Amino acid sequence: MTCGTGVLSPRRATGAAGGALRSRRPTAAGREEPLPYPLDRPRRLRETPVLRDLLRETRLSPDDLMYPIFVVPGKGVKRPIASLAGQHHLSPDAAAELARGFRADGGRALILFGLPDRKDETGSPGADPDGPVQRAIREIKSAVPDLLVATDVCLCEYTSHGHCGVLAPDGRVLNDPTLELLARQALSHAEAGADMVAPSDMMDGRVQAIRKALDSAGFERVPVMSYSVKYASAFYGPFREAAQSAPSSGDRRGYQMDPGNIREAAREAELDLAEGADILMVKPAGPYLDVLREIRLLTGRPLAAYQVSGEFAMLRAAGDAGLLDYRAAALESLLGIKRAGADLILTYLAPEYLRWRRQ
Repeated sequence: MTCGTGVLSPRRATGAAGGALRSRRPTAAGREEPLPYPLDRPRRLRETPVLRDLLRETRLSPDDLMYPIFVVPGKGVKRPIASLAGQHHLSPDAAAELARGFRADGGRALILFGLPDRKDETGSPGADPDGPVQRAIREIKSAVPDLLVATDVCLCEYTSHGHCGVLAPDGRVLNDPTLELLARQALSHAEAGADMVAPSDMMDGRVQAIRKALDSAGFERVPVMSYSVKYASAFYGPFREAAQSAPSSGDRRGYQMDPGNIREAAREAELDLAEGADILMVKPAGPYLDVLREIRLLTGRPLAAYQVSGEFAMLRAAGDAGLLDYRAAALESLLGIKRAGADLILTYLAPEYLRWRRQ
């Protein structure tokens, strides 16, 4: 029987007479030991592809994946991103064209990251109604109305210093003054037509601030997918080059989580749920599968995981070097994230997965 948290509970099958069908036998001490060979033969159920397919416990589908893309100002722009093989900087019209193809291949959801043509100390270009993200939302929703469009909400791509919030004179990131700016950015995305907003900044109270701003403006139906458990990870390197969002001084350890902590992850998830988050997220995914599982056990709420740029880049580099089968390893990595408890996986592998699925 599957319980509400998605955890499989211990079970025994019963025969016609109601007795338990055991694969173990009791000992004199009351313990159970496996039945002796050859009565236990797990390989029987692995012998053929049909049996393996019928009995597979975890499955991937296009409904499990959300594809991150990077949008820039201009028109007709499709510029390769050196740090992320196969990914591009896209102008809004090019993003809409990508969206058409992605949906035709079976893709269901995108998340947009923006690179503005100007930056300032407070990241105000992120709320510009004519910014690249806002324009891309409108063009994508016009071209592919049934494709879900989510947006990353953060200041780091829009601040001149590269941090995710407003800076104090001594370089500290100020929490509360940042909340209004994040809420303003999220509201501008909703006004442009975004189906979902996803704050990634890790400021305390940001979910509540965004939820209040959306509800007050009549966007109570727009869900918030919170980067609830976001670690200060070394695996973000390629993304920071792609998004041009590396901090110009210091680092983000003052607001992103310490990689050694897991109890703190549970606290962050609980706080975001209390503030109104509709979906929780763990980021990165692969190095933090234990955390993902912990959050899965803690809550029955929808749970996302972000297979981040460094995870993707390592798979591609190892595949290009002939060190492993890229396709097999990529699919295995996604399956592991799903098996650990993710309902939704943000991954740069999404278009390739759709192509592999057709082959």
